[in-house]
Amino acid sequence: MAETADTILILSDRPDGQVKQLSSSFHRLGVKTLSMHLADIGFDSRYKSGIAIPGLDGALPAAVVVRSVSSGTFEAITRRLGILHAFAHLGIPVWNSAKAIERCVDKSTTTFLLAQAGLPTPETFAVENLQNARAIVEREIAKGPLVLKPLFGSQGRGIRLINGPEDLPVPEEIDDVYYLQRFVARAGPPFRDYRVFTCAGEALGMMARCADGWITNIAKGAKAEPVTGPLQVKLEALALAASKAIGTDFAGIDIIPATDGGLLVLEVNSMPAWSGLQSVVPVRVADCIARALAAGVFPHLGERPAA
Repeated sequence: MAETADTILILSDRPDGQVKQLSSSFHRLGVKTLSMHLADIGFDSRYKSGIAIPGLDGALPAAVVVRSVSSGTFEAITRRLGILHAFAHLGIPVWNSAKAIERCVDKSTTTFLLAQAGLPTPETFAVENLQNARAIVEREIAKGPLVLKPLFGSQGRGIRLINGPEDLPVPEEIDDVYYLQRFVARAGPPFRDYRVFTCAGEALGMMARCADGWITNIAKGAKAEPVTGPLQVKLEALALAASKAIGTDFAGIDIIPATDGGLLVLEVNSMPAWSGLQSVVPVRVADCIARALAAGVFPHLGERPAA
């Protein structure tokens, strides 16, 4: 086994405020951090670990936090996830693991695992080629509209309402993969759904996302509001069950209310932002992630001097 440095590695393709918050949270615990792009880490057989990490001189980190993974070619993404798999193979804790990230990034796999766990989620169909997608729409549209989402999309980009086969885009627009989900009717406007942030088997906080339109992502202009009352208990239980089904260490769980009063899990995000949530809950999300991860990596953390 290669030497392990007393350092937490934070992987992100952009030095955003949440990376800075994580670094500060670890430092307050007396834990060093090193931030870089996952793309800058390479496989290198000269090292005992087989991995070359700039700034660690052949050593491995004590743990890894994946804040974001930039887009790239299939080959580039495969190699980057291979690095995360290699860390896990070497016994290095990775939050979230490559396996969890793969399950979340591919919405069809997320939906499959949620349904297999018996969790409520909208009816979903994922197929290749326009002919197969048209057949689904023609069969299902009598029950109501469908929503087409990019299989690997985020922050509400590329979502469109499908009221008939003529609304389906040409294959070139979506790489010939059609992820179709039953449109969930809600009361509104304003329209609401919920984001619950989980970490290490606990719900850290939750928010309602409110918008004039049916797409309620904060990145699209939705407003964050606190959640109060008995609904909190139901959201927490559903979010924790979803996190367990996917296998995340921390996650943002998107839950939507239906007009019949039920709750449905839409997505599980393995690299969630928390700026909107942080604006309506008192808990410091970065501190909770840092404490939970560091406690498992450094058993005698309480004896370590503060930074």
